[in-house]
Amino acid sequence: MSTTDPYETLNEPMTEPWDDLVATAPPAHAPQAPTAIVPSGSIAGRSLTAVIAILTFLAALTAGAVTMVVSTASDWQADVAREATIQVRPVSGRDIEADVRSALNIAQSTGGIADARAYTKEESEKLVEPWLGSGLALGDLPIPRLIVMKLASGAAPNLAALRKALAAQVPSASLDDHRGWIDRMRAMAETAVAAGVAILALVIVVTVFSVTFATRGAMATNFAIVEVLHYVGATDSFISNQFQRHFLLLGLKGGAIGGGAAIALFGIVAAINAWFAGTPSGDETAALFGTFSVSIAGYVTILALIALMAIVTALASRRTVNQTLNGID
Repeated sequence: MSTTDPYETLNEPMTEPWDDLVATAPPAHAPQAPTAIVPSGSIAGRSLTAVIAILTFLAALTAGAVTMVVSTASDWQADVAREATIQVRPVSGRDIEADVRSALNIAQSTGGIADARAYTKEESEKLVEPWLGSGLALGDLPIPRLIVMKLASGAAPNLAALRKALAAQVPSASLDDHRGWIDRMRAMAETAVAAGVAILALVIVVTVFSVTFATRGAMATNFAIVEVLHYVGATDSFISNQFQRHFLLLGLKGGAIGGGAAIALFGIVAAINAWFAGTPSGDETAALFGTFSVSIAGYVTILALIALMAIVTALASRRTVNQTLNGID
């Protein structure tokens, strides 16, 4: 027979189903470092880095090529500007050797001419071999004779008086001061610079569009976080700084990859050119197209281009973020 007092049972505290659960303290977690709003290492970020690298590589190639063209054209202009030539054409009834000597004497007696040398008949015939070929009998051809004059530095020769004296004493002679060549080379250099600037402008425009689309995609992916931050009082400047820092690093990384690849390519080309220097093919190539070496100014331009791509990427991202935040009520 049970001896339990029924009143004791009634006086016992009522229990709830969850009272049997053991109260355990929440596990202690190590403090987590604050994470960025825009995650780094995403597929979109890697794709944008690749696009910026390609664009920077193309722009760096253009910048290096422009500096090489300008440098080569400047060297050509300096060489051509220091020379002038007299061309003596063979005319029936006149002794071309006597005409050459007369023209040479006139050139040597003109002020501002440091040196003058007349090409022999054999040397004049060799000048036309690249066009007519070697092994031909050129004695019967009316090949002009040339007199090359070196202009004295710091003194302007009176080419008008020289031209007038030649016309009076040697009618078959003509003076060429290479002014036409200088104008053509200057125009070529200016055209190359204009083309380089146009390509750089196109690269910047494409970069801005690419960064704008990438920023909008990042904003759409993290819109809930951005909206919450916006409503809890985070300033637009704080949010835009997060995106700007993210895309600045992407632009700097892509620009460094593309610019570094361009610098490496120019270094390889310069090494190959130095390897073939002194050979007939190397000398002819250097005479026609220059040394294919980028100057220090060219490498500095490429480094500045890398920084420019990073800055353009950051500013384009900040502008897109600010426009999006302005649309949030």
